[in-house]
Amino acid sequence: MKILLIHQYFLEKGDGGGSRFNEMSQIWAQEGHEVTVLAGMVHYNTGKKAEKYKGKYFYKDLNFYPNVDVIRCHVSEAYNVNFLGRLWAYFSFVFSSIWAGLFKTKEKYDVILVTSPPLFVGITAYVLSRLKRIPLIFEIRDLWPESAIDTGVLTNKTIIKFAYWFESFIYKKAKLINVLTPAFRDKLIQDKNVPKEKIIFIPNAADFSLAEALGGSFNEVRFRKEHGLEHKFVITYVGAHGVANHLIQLVDAAEQLQNTNVLIQLIGAGMQKEMLKNEVKSRQLTNVKFVDPVPKTEVFEYILASDMGASVLKKVDTFKTIYSNKTFDYMSCKKPILLAIDGVSRELIEEANCGFYVEPENTMSIVSGVKKAMAQQSDLAKLGNNGYHFAKTHFDRTILAKEYLDKMTSLLHV
Repeated sequence: MKILLIHQYFLEKGDGGGSRFNEMSQIWAQEGHEVTVLAGMVHYNTGKKAEKYKGKYFYKDLNFYPNVDVIRCHVSEAYNVNFLGRLWAYFSFVFSSIWAGLFKTKEKYDVILVTSPPLFVGITAYVLSRLKRIPLIFEIRDLWPESAIDTGVLTNKTIIKFAYWFESFIYKKAKLINVLTPAFRDKLIQDKNVPKEKIIFIPNAADFSLAEALGGSFNEVRFRKEHGLEHKFVITYVGAHGVANHLIQLVDAAEQLQNTNVLIQLIGAGMQKEMLKNEVKSRQLTNVKFVDPVPKTEVFEYILASDMGASVLKKVDTFKTIYSNKTFDYMSCKKPILLAIDGVSRELIEEANCGFYVEPENTMSIVSGVKKAMAQQSDLAKLGNNGYHFAKTHFDRTILAKEYLDKMTSLLHV
């Protein structure tokens, strides 16, 4: 089967962010299928292009992985400037990826899979689906436009109205719609009148390969010593430093935990990172450490050398419907989770019995949760193991990637 994947934020090799489709595409290729990815040139955290893309509208990375070709398409670097800049970044990718899909790809494909947000990548998918006469699968990683409205990314009423119209349109045109959480499925059926037989559920998942590969040889004591983590209770957050993540709540908690040995470690990049650094400096906090983005292998080393992993988001209703990518990374590393996300994410860690829920944006709740974890240090390994075994049973990426293949294959026989 030949698969055309449209993913504006498909990662570079070794990038430390969420890598759902980097891993799934490799599994599909190992199963004997060919994958072509239409991706953007601008990194979703930094809003910047790598030097090799400067001055180019397209960049072909053939055999990015064995049997996986990646075609990088132009995206405006005005993404983090203001609302109009971000909107132009979205639509510049729509235009460039349509062109690439028509003139830069190889042969006819069997299926198009597009993953959102941003919602507008669905325009590319629909146009190519119609012109190439191949079925379309639309994946929802985050409910758009709701999440963009709740976090203040979308405020223009005309754009919001168009986004809701297009959302309804693309749901009608897609042959299948994949949702990443049960809450998304319920929302689509109950509130958006999507036929339940059109919806499939291939959730976010854990990649066990890196943690297990490191597990036997990784020297946690040496790593902690080399990185100044000795004698600290290390809580590590990995991921974007953006508006939606609202990492200031961890800085606020750190300020209240200065008389403890807690160290909050923030790994990644994003439009709010400089603000966070300035806050830490102005408050003279010594228990917050910033680490620039590192390759995924190193990310797992930092997690393995931590006492807990943190998953946090802004306190808005839309985020009650999502699973956080990083939660699964912590589970695969057998680390308990400090979770400041309500809803299905809370239900997940409570069912798995693998961490501590704290109320988002409630400083004293976060502080209380950290102190509770510190008081139960002898139980943390058990909680970490609980999460690992739960994820292994329900969220193994290899198993889920093969289920995704089955769903795609089913469209060839309709």
